[in-house]
Amino acid sequence: QVQMVESGGGLVQPGGSLRLSCAVSGLSFRDYAMGWFRQAPGKEREGVACISRNGGITSYTDSVKGRFTISRDNAAHVYLQMDNVKSEDTAIYYCAADFKTYEGCSVFAQYEYKYWGQGTQVTVSS
Repeated sequence: QVQMVESGGGLVQPGGSLRLSCAVSGLSFRDYAMGWFRQAPGKEREGVACISRNGGITSYTDSVKGRFTISRDNAAHVYLQMDNVKSEDTAIYYCAADFKTYEGCSVFAQYEYKYWGQGTQVTVSS
């Protein structure tokens, strides 16, 4: 049974930092590209960042470039470091896994991601 559990969400002030974590189990982690997605109230879910199987390729949506960093480790965790957060970053953040036979990832192709976590709330407010 695949499990993906996000943690690290919470309330943060504008300009502050937050680190989200996603613990993955029940699949061969090294065979999956990983992504972070978010859904703000009243908006569609959007891709935030993704990372390839070996971590050598990353991709970000334009609005978070230079502020967010995605990473992964060998213990089946994927992280999203969020710096200089803005009010528009307020959303529920989800991690997701995409089986890949090559090195690559897509931050836009949500339909390729088969497994999803339950989400963690991030609220940016003063």
